[in-house]
Amino acid sequence: MGTVLGEMRNVRWHELQHAYGSASQVPGMLSRIAWGDGPTAEDALSDLARWIGAPAVFDATVAAVPFLWELAATETVKDRAGVLDLLATILAAGHAQHPRWTRAAHEAVAEGRPTTARLATEASPQAQSQSQPESQSKSQSPSPSRGVRAAATRLLAALDGHACAACPPRTP
Repeated sequence: MGTVLGEMRNVRWHELQHAYGSASQVPGMLSRIAWGDGPTAEDALSDLARWIGAPAVFDATVAAVPFLWELAATETVKDRAGVLDLLATILAAGHAQHPRWTRAAHEAVAEGRPTTARLATEASPQAQSQSQPESQSKSQSPSPSRGVRAAATRLLAALDGHACAACPPRTP
């Protein structure tokens, strides 16, 4: 593995659970999201959503969220908007028998709020090229696509409005 998801090998996935059993296959799904083409990444996101995000969260969810944040922030990932949508799904999900998993998963999603805010507010490539000299706009990394910005905006609203029985009340 490269630097993206490099820390994933330090998680004892086989000791964690997702909706259908052992989470030992979660690293493979995260890798497919990181390096797969569009359809491969979409399929992996769909599988991962069923395993760790809907209808309930699990201890594997808590372990996977930091890697999902890493993928959301990595420009080469094909379906960053889908990753952000999965994080929103996790924030909306819970587990009645394991409120600690729910709270930990929600807190892990909330820790990525700065990334969400950055992705939601970065200027479009057209706005950058109009406001900067050509040499500057070509040297900077590309901003997220409109879909990524929209998904980040939705997640930001979900984070700001989040309230559930497992999480402590927000202070103003």
